[in-house]
Amino acid sequence: MASQESQGQSKLIFKDYLPGSSDTPQQNMPVEPTSLWKQASHTHNLPPGLEYLNQQLDQIIIHQQVDLLEAILGTETSSKYEIKNPLGQRVYFAVEENSCFDRKLCSPLRAFTISIADNAGREVIRVIRPLRCTSCCFPCFLQELEVQSPPGTVAGYVVQNWDPFLPKFTIQNESKEDVLKIIGPCATCGCFEDVDFEVKTLNEMTTIGKISKYWSGFVNNVFTNTANFGIQVPVDLDVRIKAVMIGACFLIDLMFFENSLDGL
Repeated sequence: MASQESQGQSKLIFKDYLPGSSDTPQQNMPVEPTSLWKQASHTHNLPPGLEYLNQQLDQIIIHQQVDLLEAILGTETSSKYEIKNPLGQRVYFAVEENSCFDRKLCSPLRAFTISIADNAGREVIRVIRPLRCTSCCFPCFLQELEVQSPPGTVAGYVVQNWDPFLPKFTIQNESKEDVLKIIGPCATCGCFEDVDFEVKTLNEMTTIGKISKYWSGFVNNVFTNTANFGIQVPVDLDVRIKAVMIGACFLIDLMFFENSLDGL
């Protein structure tokens, strides 16, 4: 009887272990909970307008539109973005709302509100960024961004974490519980290549996605602020967190890729 019980316990312990695999069971390793970022099976309470993000979508393309005035004169204008699916079909349109004074004086640090509307013109997501610091000299007043969906209802937050070498952010849900981490490279110039910000679990051990700034060519990258981004996330990521990831992409764009002629 005792031997049967020990065999049963052995089967439970090794039931996910593949013979011949170099990965042995690690019973002392902490298991990262996924309930905070995975989509619940019931989807009847999705925020209106986010239904599309729940349709097996694991890649989002964000294309910043070229402004002729910005391209010719090098002046900073309000950003406009098309948000597309992997097939290149537009699903949302985003417009930055702030004053010319904010754009000219504060530039990449500027406060903004970005309104994201669906193809019917209905605002479904609102991204709010207050005026805050980015310097490591002020670790108590770093960047924090709020994402609302529907507008007026908090979906989550993007919070910059202090680090002397790497750009780091934490994705939080509506209750300000930490959900995911975003870690960028030490150098974000990305000359002639893409720049990847990895999306990781909270223990930073597993990469589950990334936010990529695509190389757009010499003219676009040097003479304008236009940028193309790709967001890759798990299919079963909660739609609210997917919306927060879009907000994180906007924050990364403003913080690291605002390199117009003013800085040449």
